[in-house]
Order: sequence, then structure tokens, then C-alpha cells
Amino acid sequence: MNFEHPGKDHIPQLLTLWKAVFGEYDGFWELFLNTAFLPDHCRCITENGKITAGLYWFDCSCHQDKIAYIYAVVTDPAHRGKGLCRKLMTDVHSLLKSQGYDSVMLVPADAGLREMYRKMGYADCTSLSEITCTAADTAVEIHNVNPEEYAALRRAMLPEWGVLQEGNNLTFLAAQTQLFAGEDFLLTAWMEEDTLHGTELLGNTGAAPGILRALGCEKGMFQIPGQNKPFAMIHKLHDDAVIPKYFGFSFD
Repeated sequence: MNFEHPGKDHIPQLLTLWKAVFGEYDGFWELFLNTAFLPDHCRCITENGKITAGLYWFDCSCHQDKIAYIYAVVTDPAHRGKGLCRKLMTDVHSLLKSQGYDSVMLVPADAGLREMYRKMGYADCTSLSEITCTAADTAVEIHNVNPEEYAALRRAMLPEWGVLQEGNNLTFLAAQTQLFAGEDFLLTAWMEEDTLHGTELLGNTGAAPGILRALGCEKGMFQIPGQNKPFAMIHKLHDDAVIPKYFGFSFD
């Protein structure tokens, strides 16, 4: 059993494993490889040249702390029940600590995974709320922004102790969603027929009905800062690492 970053020859195998476990969504994983993938931000377990488990991380920060956002943790179904995920996470924690990271964060997809990560030393640290509404009669002013513009505006609107996600995080996000800004709000969203799915609405959340009218959607759901739903978890790599209070968008 080896712990290593993937080599060029490993990439097709890793992609096949991700698709087998998470599913194929209209070229989603190829999009990930083309916009966000960095081999030195991916860690795998290999056995006899075959990848049996793997994960990826994005760089984030909060109040100068360097944070790794772990994403796409996967174990080959044929090798489950051997503790590979725990072994891989232990290896990655040690690696990230040696590289100067202060903490590791992730967003579990369900309650079962949340409990599994809790047993690996993770703790709940951020939450969010969701609002649903229908379109108002009057539209608000709204326009598209690029990832660089979004990053600058997000810094100004981010709640206190919020996590910064910039660089290839936003490049990957923009490849899947649209980035919008208004006079007093910031929105990341995607549309499905007449429904808007807002993965992050910052600033004036009361603008949501007017946003729907402006974008031609009759109804929508928006994730906003709040306390109603547990969201990200954290594993501190040293005792004085900061504990963020808002994470925002995730890729899970």
C-alpha cells in the first residue's frame, strides 16, 4: 500500500473511479480536470499500481489561516471495509500539516458521512439557512461578473470569520454556475427550467424575489448565511487554528 500524488498515468484510472462512485454528470469530471485539478492537491492509495482510494483538496483561507477544503473522497467499492478512507485521511492530515496548513474542512453529503468524519476528529463548525420564494412583480438590477470580480466583491460581503475561496475554486464554480452581482448583493446560481438554485446569496437577501423576476425564473431556493442547517466540518491541525463561522458554497 502506497500513499502518493497521482502521476500522469494515474489520471484516467482516478477519473474512472470517481465516475463509478459519484456518477457521470454531462462531463462534470472532465470539467473538473480541465479547470481545477492539480496533481499535488490530490492524494491516492495505490496497491500494485491500482488506485484503491483518493481525494482532492482546494486551497482556502480564513483570517490568514491556510485551509484545505477536502473534496471528492472516494474508495473503490471492491476495497471498502478495509479502513482505506481513514488511512488516507490520516496520511493527508500529516502531509497538509507538514506543508503549513492550519486546518482541514469538508462538507459531508449526508448525516452518515457526517458521523463518519466526526469519528476521524472532525467537528461541525459552520451552518447556513435556506430561503424559498417566488418571483416579485418588479425586477432588481443584476449583472454577470467574472471570477476575479466575484472574488473582490465577496471579500467585502463575506460574513465575519468567513472562508475565502478564490483562484481555481472560483474558476471551477464559474464553469458550473453563473456569478451575479447587484447593488447590494452577490449571487452564485444555476437554473433548471423556471427554478433558480442559488448556491450562495450574500448581502441583501431580501432581493431574492426581485432576482427571480430579473432572471426570468418563477421560483427559487437560495442558500444564505444562517444557523438552520449544519454545513462544513473542520479538523484542526494545531490547537490555535481559527474556527470559521461561514463556509459558503461547496462542490459536493
